[in-house]
Amino acid sequence: MTSSPNEGPYVVGIGNAVMDIIAPTEEARLAQLGITKGIMQLVDRGRSEYLMAAQADDHSSRRDQARMVAGGSVANTLAGIGGLGLRTAFIGCVADDEIGRLYAGQTEGAGTRFVNAPVAGSDLPSSRTIIFVTPDGERSMNTYLGISAELGPDDVAAEVFDGAGWLFLEGYLFDKPKGKAAFLKATDEIHRAGGQAGIALSDPFCVDRHRDDFRQLVADRMDYVIGNVHEWQALYQVEDLEEALRLAVADCGTVICTRSGEDAILIRDGERVTAPVHRVVPVDATGAGDQFAAGLIFGLASGRPLQVAGRMGCIAAAEVIGHVGPRPETDIRALFRAEGLV
Repeated sequence: MTSSPNEGPYVVGIGNAVMDIIAPTEEARLAQLGITKGIMQLVDRGRSEYLMAAQADDHSSRRDQARMVAGGSVANTLAGIGGLGLRTAFIGCVADDEIGRLYAGQTEGAGTRFVNAPVAGSDLPSSRTIIFVTPDGERSMNTYLGISAELGPDDVAAEVFDGAGWLFLEGYLFDKPKGKAAFLKATDEIHRAGGQAGIALSDPFCVDRHRDDFRQLVADRMDYVIGNVHEWQALYQVEDLEEALRLAVADCGTVICTRSGEDAILIRDGERVTAPVHRVVPVDATGAGDQFAAGLIFGLASGRPLQVAGRMGCIAAAEVIGHVGPRPETDIRALFRAEGLV
């Protein structure tokens, strides 16, 4: 497969390779299908196939067919970073099926190298999230992780990290021993290459399930960590955010805390800054954290001051919540230029 044409700093990401299958629906249909509105829930293979069939039936005689869009948290972040002009590569796992081949092709088409070829002969299909969008814009997501959750150290090739300066990991993949082993191998490789490793804590429930391992990973392996208020509080089991951040800084060199509509907090080597958030009414909050990470990592990788990198993250997040979908639809660099950041 071809690599991205972009130049400059090189960012590698590891995460769940999940195809988003998105279609409009009516409120009453959610109830018929037994779907809880507005949340993401994990489903098994049988349930996912049932919902895909129901979605297809709903749109078989209409023009608004379900859209298939390559997704996943880190994949969305890499798409944002690539759109800003940096070279990117994604380590993920898909099966050699229709969804997997489409996922790999879309990822490459968007400028991110999809490192691992689709797996032939897999017992597990490619991962997918079946998303039902009601007229009010609310997204009800049903995720089947499939083969994506089987990613392990054998999927992490040393040569991918040649010339890499940055690694970004997705906390959700920490749920299985193989995922943990893949993370450890990847951090070894990025540090061998002289780069920096970072992670998004992803979800306070994920943190709760693996707190001790997460703490060890943050303290021993990570150069930067991104989390929101609830995730930092969960990691250190404290209610007071300032105490959580004090403990985080003792473990990790660069600590970033997002606070929804409030200014983000960034701490690095004794420097503490805030990045202003300009409140906007969200159309679709999906992808806000992913694109914050994209703007932030772009800023850090490009050598911008800490506050500027944080502001870049906030701008990218604000853009993506202004429309449906987890990836930018406008020129984020132009937004940076408008604020004199590039």
